[in-house]
Amino acid sequence: MTSQRLNTFLEKNLQELKDKGLYNEIDVLDGPNGAKISIDGHELINMSSNNYLGFANDPRLKEKANEATDIYGVGAGAVRTINGTQAIHKELEQKIAEFKGTEAAVAFQSGFNCNMGAIPAVMNKNDAILSDELNHASIIDGCRLSGAKVIRVKHQDMDDLRAKAKEAVESGQYEKIMYITDGVFSMDGDVANIPGIVEIAEEFDLITYVDDAHGSGVMGKGAGTVKHFGLQDKIDFQMGTLSKAVGVVGGYVAGTQNLIDWLKVRARPFLFSTSLTPAASAACMEAIDIMTNSTEEHDKLWENGRYLKEGLKNLGFDIGNSETPITPCILGEEKLTQTFSKRLTEEGVYAKSIVFPTVPRGTGRVRNMPTAAHTKEMLDEVLAVYEKVGKELNVIK
Repeated sequence: MTSQRLNTFLEKNLQELKDKGLYNEIDVLDGPNGAKISIDGHELINMSSNNYLGFANDPRLKEKANEATDIYGVGAGAVRTINGTQAIHKELEQKIAEFKGTEAAVAFQSGFNCNMGAIPAVMNKNDAILSDELNHASIIDGCRLSGAKVIRVKHQDMDDLRAKAKEAVESGQYEKIMYITDGVFSMDGDVANIPGIVEIAEEFDLITYVDDAHGSGVMGKGAGTVKHFGLQDKIDFQMGTLSKAVGVVGGYVAGTQNLIDWLKVRARPFLFSTSLTPAASAACMEAIDIMTNSTEEHDKLWENGRYLKEGLKNLGFDIGNSETPITPCILGEEKLTQTFSKRLTEEGVYAKSIVFPTVPRGTGRVRNMPTAAHTKEMLDEVLAVYEKVGKELNVIK
């Protein structure tokens, strides 16, 4: 028999979320995640995937994954520190380090695990973390887990960062101070001011941590936001995911050899979770090789992003100030946002609503993620549907 108190709590709060338009329905795909997807037998143009370069179902990656499975098996069989480190894991980490321009790298099971492991491995209750107020949930949780004093910094505000860094240093309360930021902010598509951050970090001896989950494969001809600015030797932690542009699963931290050696003995998700599968490791390496040797997918991604942005803006939608292919249509009210997304789906375009608590209340949006796999014809169809639904719901004239 289940707890009555638990059932009462769940029923009340689930209904409250539904009444406020904050309950997220989870859709199930019938097949692979590509430019078009099938849900319950209905084909839809997919504008909600992080599969930026179209690698999630790329035959080149699948071939490498199958080869690795034949050689190494379907799983690593243990945590990395016992005997779950196979030659393919070492090869992947070497390739990531070369790609990011660092001495070394460590691979984790997910990007979320990276932040949950790397931040507390270095920061503790004697330290302070300056954190951009719009940082990803995994950064927020990693900071909390560290026990360090967390000081919120106004979004992308270098004056506020300098003032709070100065105050923290001059207080004499902290042994170490870190500044942590997303490289590309996933809800708005804006890019971190890495040169400004580096300047302030050098002035106050801050540890620097950039979560480049949405920048790797997208910025810097694929090598990421830090590499885009040529400052890979100035950022202490380059963290990213292997599940978005890379198209597979996992995460990484790249930095000095000393940093990586430390994370391999102190980052708890690394120590207490089984390794990435051999198949995933091989597919990630193939994706990095493709990005290293060609900019074809990268350039198509940006071309599609510019085309969609221009089209939506011309229709009269508020697309914010995105500097990347991420293209939000900011609608505001939560129920309107969810209704808009539902109508898009009914018209053949899958673009999920993003509402509180993922974004602040009153800033609900339908977020569009164009990829290298979309054709111009698909994007034209998306724009036609947006125009129809926008006029129907009085979002545009």
